[in-house]
Amino acid sequence: MNIMNMELWYTENQTDNVKFSMKVKEHIYSGQSDFQKIDVLDTYEFGKVLVIDNWTMITEKDEFIYHEMITHVPMSVNPTIKNVLVIGAGDGGTVRELTRYNTIEKIDMVEIDKMVVDVAKEYLPFTSNKLDDTRVNLYFEDGIKFVKGKENLYDLIIVDSTDPIGPGEGLFTKEFYTDCYNALTEKGILINQCESPYYPNNAREMTRSFSKLNEIFNICEAYQYHMPTYASGHWIFCFASKELHPTKDFNATKWNELGLATKYYNTDLHLGAFALPNYVKDLLK
Repeated sequence: MNIMNMELWYTENQTDNVKFSMKVKEHIYSGQSDFQKIDVLDTYEFGKVLVIDNWTMITEKDEFIYHEMITHVPMSVNPTIKNVLVIGAGDGGTVRELTRYNTIEKIDMVEIDKMVVDVAKEYLPFTSNKLDDTRVNLYFEDGIKFVKGKENLYDLIIVDSTDPIGPGEGLFTKEFYTDCYNALTEKGILINQCESPYYPNNAREMTRSFSKLNEIFNICEAYQYHMPTYASGHWIFCFASKELHPTKDFNATKWNELGLATKYYNTDLHLGAFALPNYVKDLLK
C-alpha cells in the first residue's frame, strides 16, 4: 500500500519577491484576538515559532539574539538602571533578560494584546518564564496612551514592537518618541526596534524611525544584530539617549564583573555592533 507523504511548510513572504520557509512538525495553536492573528508552530529547525499576522515574531532557536541585544546593550551603558518600561514584548523574552539584573527594581510591561501573553505563557515557556517575577507589572493597554503625560519616571524604555503596520504603527511616530523622551530620567535611554537596512520596505521604516529619534534625542546611534529568521538577517536597533553615549560611556569591565552568561552578546561585540557598513551609514545620513 502506498502511503502518501504529506509535508507541512510555513512560508512567510519577506518581500513580494522573497519567501522564507520552514518545515513544520505541528501547527500547535491558532487564534484571532481583537488586534491580530496569532499562531504557534512547532518546526524541525527552529523549534517553537510565534507568528503574528503571518510574520515570524520569535523562534525558539534564535530569539536569544534579539532579546540579548535589546537589553544588554543599554544595561551595560548604564548599570544603575532601576526603573524600566517595556512596550510590546508580549512573548516575555525582553523581560526575561531584564530580570537577570538584581539592580533593576521595577519593570512595567505594556502589551496591547493580552492574548499574546496568554499564548506565550502556555506555549513559549522559554521566553515567558519570568513574566511572574515580583518586579514585573503587566499592563494590557495601548503603549502610546500609557506613556503620554508621564515625566521623569524611567531610566530605560524598550520599544519591542512589531513592524510599523497594524497595532505597532503608532509606536514609530514623532509624537510617541517625544512622550518617551519626557518619560525618561536625565540619564534615560530609549531602545527601539528599528527594522532592517536591506530590503527597501524595511529600509524606509528604519530611516524614518532613526531620523525622528535623531531630532528628539541628544544622542542617537544605530547598532546591528544578525537574526537568521528575520528578512535578510541584517537588523537594527536604535539607541537614543539624553546624555549617555553607547560606546564612549560604556564600561566593559563593570558589565563583565556581573558574570552574566550570554549566548550572543559580549562586550567586544557591543563595540562592534555600532560599527556599521557604509550602505547603512548612507541610508541613515
